[in-house]
Amino acid sequence: MRLEGKTAIVTGAASGFGAGIARIFAREGATVMVADLNGDAAQTIAGEIGGTAIRTDVANGADVKAMTRAAMDQWGRIDILVNNAGITHLPTPLEEVSEEEFDRVLAVNAKSVYLTAREIVPLMKAAGRGAILNIASTAGLSPRPRLNWYNASKGWMITATKTMAVELAPSGIRVNALCPVAGETPLLASFMGEDTPEIREKFLSTIPIGRFSTPEDMGEAAAFLCSDAASMITGVAMEVDGGRCI
Repeated sequence: MRLEGKTAIVTGAASGFGAGIARIFAREGATVMVADLNGDAAQTIAGEIGGTAIRTDVANGADVKAMTRAAMDQWGRIDILVNNAGITHLPTPLEEVSEEEFDRVLAVNAKSVYLTAREIVPLMKAAGRGAILNIASTAGLSPRPRLNWYNASKGWMITATKTMAVELAPSGIRVNALCPVAGETPLLASFMGEDTPEIREKFLSTIPIGRFSTPEDMGEAAAFLCSDAASMITGVAMEVDGGRCI
């Protein structure tokens, strides 16, 4: 029960890594708000874990404000924020990615962190405590060709995590990031271009442990970093990648 009594918002929590984080947070005692663009799927996960669901476009300021208000109305405080929602463009030569795709990747992967910070950081400052976890990627540390603008968005998230950590530490707020390798999530096929046994084997050959990240891997790491056991840890970009970045 590492998170007993804590309240947590997890974005993009209706599937993949976000659902894994939400499940393990609930197992560890947290009360979880499952925020996702897919409202029906969010309701399913929330029902499973005894949490609350809210349909949220994290790239939309009004939606993020409404999500924050809903959490405060229900709980009166927000202890943990996990910025997990993310998208990618398909593997493409960097100059051929459309402007629309570029804008959407940066809006969901980068602007969302600004929007949630704008709404939630003042509340955490007033409380004198809080934990923010940004779900970045090994792509922000060891970029892969043809995913250029996705890589860049995750590199941005890592830098944002570190500067947020430095600025917010005096206010009692810790900010960390997780950097998973590709996992068994709805985005896997997009990262690989197509999902075939041959491409999977090639990709797995770059991971020393020999498997993809799982939602459970992410949930366990997230629960640690957001718990009081990690009270001296801030500004880290923890690799949950089976050795991929070594």
